[in-house]
Amino acid sequence: SALKPLNELWYFPPRFFVENPTLRNFKELFGVLGDSWVPFSRYLFNTLFVSVLGTFGHVILSSLCAYALAKHRFPGQAVIFNIIVLSLMFNTTVTLVPTFLIMCRLSLVNSYWSLILPAFAAPLGLYLMKQFMDPIPDSLLESARLDGAGDFTIYLRIAMPLCKAGLATVGLFIALNYWNDWYDAMLFLDEERSDLYPLQYYLNNILTKAQAISAAAARSGLPMSEVPSEPMKLAMTVVATGPIILLYPFLQKYFVKGVTIGAVKG
Repeated sequence: SALKPLNELWYFPPRFFVENPTLRNFKELFGVLGDSWVPFSRYLFNTLFVSVLGTFGHVILSSLCAYALAKHRFPGQAVIFNIIVLSLMFNTTVTLVPTFLIMCRLSLVNSYWSLILPAFAAPLGLYLMKQFMDPIPDSLLESARLDGAGDFTIYLRIAMPLCKAGLATVGLFIALNYWNDWYDAMLFLDEERSDLYPLQYYLNNILTKAQAISAAAARSGLPMSEVPSEPMKLAMTVVATGPIILLYPFLQKYFVKGVTIGAVKG
């Protein structure tokens, strides 16, 4: 639909194939993006930087914690894991106020870290990684210890290679969360630091303003030639979701294995 001209978009019944494909919708979109004092490449870089660094950090942190919970025995282990499972019941909206206060106390507002660090505390990655590490035989780890390997060596050279499916699954979930996130930018970044805006937040701003302008123009009877058209909004969707769609086929086999890990457990 992003390649359809406006008249084809409203055909009834809808047609799957495009009769007159056009790139005008994308030209209009990039024209609007080019009007900003911050170049489009900057928004794209911000999103990629936050997504890559945040995903890498979350995967490492969650796998380290999962290894400790799955393969070490210490007082309070069951209580800690039960708290993690309990936290899965709560939406992240519940933690917005304390998260904002923490970022303010640490003087991390209006920085990349305010977009990266909050997701580090997401319990889903830790929970999934523990489920992948539980089946690793303890005898295999004991053999490595008898050969002189330390905990970090065992984690890096044994546990991590055996949990590739888990790493890919958690990485895909977290990368998708970072890529689609615009709410943290609205919460932690001022307009003076618009050079830190991720792409999703800027596209959301365009869409929100377009809807407001369209409503105002409809009430006043003014022409709406400058308001982004529906095909242009569809072009926004392609730009916003394209990279994730391209990434998914390469991780599909790990992703399918990850979401079905509990299906064969008795």
